[in-house]
Amino acid sequence: MTTRVVVTPEAARQVRTINGWWRRERPAAPDLFAQEVAAAFALLNGAPLAGRHYPHPTVSDVRRILLRSSRYHVYYRIHQRDVIILAVWGAVRGTGPELR
Repeated sequence: MTTRVVVTPEAARQVRTINGWWRRERPAAPDLFAQEVAAAFALLNGAPLAGRHYPHPTVSDVRRILLRSSRYHVYYRIHQRDVIILAVWGAVRGTGPELR
């Protein structure tokens, strides 16, 4: 099943912020985060159930997928034939993002 990946404005802002930080602070692999997030979005386009269920107190049916090398999670929901990217958040932060 092919789906459409839709990135919310908040998630798009997070991706831009993380990518800018990554390029400045990780000169040995400046493209790593951008490559991982692009690969995750491509995976979710063809396999939306690839991520694991993530229990959230106020938003139902949230899933997340780990970007292994950069250690970020992509949080998303499936709505009909769309994958809605809700947030991109550091996996080592200890708490998940505020989702709406």
